[in-house]
Amino acid sequence: MQTVSSLLNKEWYERYKRIASLNIRSSIYDVTNRCNLRCKGCFFFSSGEHEAAREEMDIKKWENFIDREKARGVNLAILIGGEPTLCMDRVEAFYTRLPSYCATNGLIKIDRAKFPDLMVGISLWGGGEDEKILRGRDTFAISSKNYEGDTCTYYLYTITPRQVGKIEPVIKRIADVGLKVHLQLLSNDEGVDGFSWGKEELADLRREMDEVLDKYPRTVISSKYYHEVITTGKMMGRAFGWPECPSVTESLDTRKPQPRRLIHFVRWASDLQTVHRCCTSATRDCSTCKDGAAHMSWIMVNKREHIRTTRDLQNWIEVYEMFAKLYRFIPW
Repeated sequence: MQTVSSLLNKEWYERYKRIASLNIRSSIYDVTNRCNLRCKGCFFFSSGEHEAAREEMDIKKWENFIDREKARGVNLAILIGGEPTLCMDRVEAFYTRLPSYCATNGLIKIDRAKFPDLMVGISLWGGGEDEKILRGRDTFAISSKNYEGDTCTYYLYTITPRQVGKIEPVIKRIADVGLKVHLQLLSNDEGVDGFSWGKEELADLRREMDEVLDKYPRTVISSKYYHEVITTGKMMGRAFGWPECPSVTESLDTRKPQPRRLIHFVRWASDLQTVHRCCTSATRDCSTCKDGAAHMSWIMVNKREHIRTTRDLQNWIEVYEMFAKLYRFIPW
């Protein structure tokens, strides 16, 4: 029987031990239903989740809720919206109680004197023209000035089909302002013309993602195995979709048989009572979902399936390390 220690040399075994003890327990929180942008393809607004619950305005109720979440075993609060930086008192309530990550469009600068090590992920939807089509403005011009050289910030670059063959200039712009970048793919939830994926485009993109990882290893936080899984939608011969997704809210997960899943994962609405189906939205077709965190988590919860060959296990380690870096459990 293959074991972790039998498949890894000393260096890789040390890398494995560093992440094996992390025991990450995450949940996702809609900090607010409001946003200062309206992006085409944003799952939160396209699915009507901004109308699913009335926003809790009492900060004391937020603080008590977060204390209960901590007692529930959560050790990573992923803050989304809406735009979380519109409600910095709520962000502060999380930050002072739990390891937290703030997903933002970067238009509002977080006060680093108050939040010195809050991990910030800035959404970016391609180059300037795609940003204008999908988001109404080129957000990079503002966000890059707000966060230039920030060691606890990276761009979450959502690549669109129109970006295939053009992503290196975007990576270079990010490198030039001293920031990191993680790559994921657009799920065209609103059916914007010209922004849906074809097989050839995905194959070309996989090669391009591999190339920029090789060329910008200090900037791109990724792995080639992750590129394979997210572009093909397959892992170990299995297809990503509803029967496999690990990021389903525990109380709503009635799937049989149960797949491997994130332990006690919940996606909470901003009323602190309502829960959403999964880490994206109930209206999304799971077979077309390209969410990066969902695919990373899918790999991570299936460690046992990767204890087959040395390369398989190394692939799993690299993806787990990537996730841990993105959420500040281990250094860049």
